[in-house]
Amino acid sequence: MKRNLFLKILFSYLVIVCLSFFILDMFIKDEIKKVMTDKIEAELLNYAELIDLNAAQKISDQIRQIAIISDSRVTLVDAQGKVLADSEKDIAGMENHFSRPELQEARLKGKGKSIRFSQTIGVDMLYVAIPMKSRSQITGYIRLARPLHDVQSMIEKIYQSVFLAMMIVAVIALFVALFFSYRLAAPIRALERFTERLRQGHPVGTIFLETSDETKKLADNINYLVEELQAQIRLANEEKSKLMTAFTSMTEGVLILNAEDKIEFVNEALSYILSEQYGDLNGKTLMEAFRDVEMQKAFLKFKEKRDTVVEEITLGSGIEPVILSVSISSVHNYPDEEKAMLVFHDVTRLKKLEKIRVDFVANVTHEIRTPLTAIIGYLETIKAGTISNIDETKRFVDISLNQAQRLNRLVEDLLVISKVELGELSFNYEEISLRNALEGVIPLVEAKVKLKNITIHNKVPQNDVMIRADRDRLTQILVNVLDNAVKFTQENGIVSIECEQKDSYAVLTITDTGIGIPKEEVQRLGERFYRVDRSRSRDLGGTGLGLSIVKHLMIAHGGRMEIESQLGRGTKVSLFFPL
Repeated sequence: MKRNLFLKILFSYLVIVCLSFFILDMFIKDEIKKVMTDKIEAELLNYAELIDLNAAQKISDQIRQIAIISDSRVTLVDAQGKVLADSEKDIAGMENHFSRPELQEARLKGKGKSIRFSQTIGVDMLYVAIPMKSRSQITGYIRLARPLHDVQSMIEKIYQSVFLAMMIVAVIALFVALFFSYRLAAPIRALERFTERLRQGHPVGTIFLETSDETKKLADNINYLVEELQAQIRLANEEKSKLMTAFTSMTEGVLILNAEDKIEFVNEALSYILSEQYGDLNGKTLMEAFRDVEMQKAFLKFKEKRDTVVEEITLGSGIEPVILSVSISSVHNYPDEEKAMLVFHDVTRLKKLEKIRVDFVANVTHEIRTPLTAIIGYLETIKAGTISNIDETKRFVDISLNQAQRLNRLVEDLLVISKVELGELSFNYEEISLRNALEGVIPLVEAKVKLKNITIHNKVPQNDVMIRADRDRLTQILVNVLDNAVKFTQENGIVSIECEQKDSYAVLTITDTGIGIPKEEVQRLGERFYRVDRSRSRDLGGTGLGLSIVKHLMIAHGGRMEIESQLGRGTKVSLFFPL
């Protein structure tokens, strides 16, 4: 339970006041009793000394009058303790008083006193005694006794007065305690409200106290700490903003692990790289997040050496895995917490480009070597003069010429792709009718169509949409697609050409009933020199660059090429031209 400081201070005041009253009461009561008893004792001793001035017989005769005058019980005792006279009791039945303490003390010291409870009247009695002497010899004792109920009554009256004064003082002390408690607690409450607003993040400004004691110094110290704290927070927010800006603008993915090896930060670049296929990574370990053994091994290697570790890791499975170069290093300036930072560089495209480059060099080398080998072989045979038949020589020359022409086509296709990629190929755009463009291209494949008895259905309407394109490059696109459709369609097959509008594109579709290709190979169509069946394609005279040229020319026209195919069921090529 929350205890109020005001009540604590007030309670402390009240406890001090009550303790003071209790101690005062205890000492005053005893002191009053002592003073009153001493007064009565002195009075009785004075009476005893006055009585001693008389003869013993006279004292005995007048003992009752003496008792009335002295307001006490008077007893006359001889030297052996025998009671000679008593103002209140008959002496016949009284016992010897020699052993009484007041008599013994009087015998030894010249006067004696004793206080003891009287069974007769039920109160404490004060007894004083002095010896009676004759020529330095004790002849008897005079003892006076007075009940102390008067002392008790006096004490009670004085105590009532004191108690009344104490109550008045207590009430005054209560109001004083309330006042001072409130005054003492008020600055503390102000400091409490100020720090509570600060804790909740509200604007607090500066606290001012109209005091001159320690609370004023405390308020000044809190104001100083608040200013320092706000300055540190502003600096931290600025640094955090800079850091977050750097992290968000980085193309590399960044992931930070806390001291418990759990992910506490992932930047947007890493989420984009991973395409959010791993979901929310925060709060997970690397193994829980990625379930990749190689990454876990790299992290364990880093933890063992506490030195930067760089590894290449492949994440994801299926058709398009992500290849990442991962750098694991320590995060400094965290003395109480060992954090680690993983920086992910997406090298998937670089790896693909490297593979394309290697494949390109290998393919170009292979494609050039094959016709060159044939040309060199036939020419060397002719040069050697081993052929005497002119017809055989002519056949060799024709074969060499065909291979040379194939080399020329290969070089021209490579030049076209290179110029398109480098932006060096000029385009003369104009409004062209797709129907008219197709009617100019179809005759170019008529020979192959008739040879295989293939039927071409041109379903593009006469009033088709107009597209903006380069006429020569459009012809090159259509020839390559139609030539492929005819080339890979068996005898008596069908090639259909259709056109429709989708969104802001004119979509020209060329569908054949040819051999088709496996579904997993479709995405590779358009790569340089890629052939599903290399031996068959080479026998048909292809360079493996036709669809790659189409792909690049369509991109240059602001469009795209899409291919759908199933093995044994034909292929559908869709060309998207912007309207």
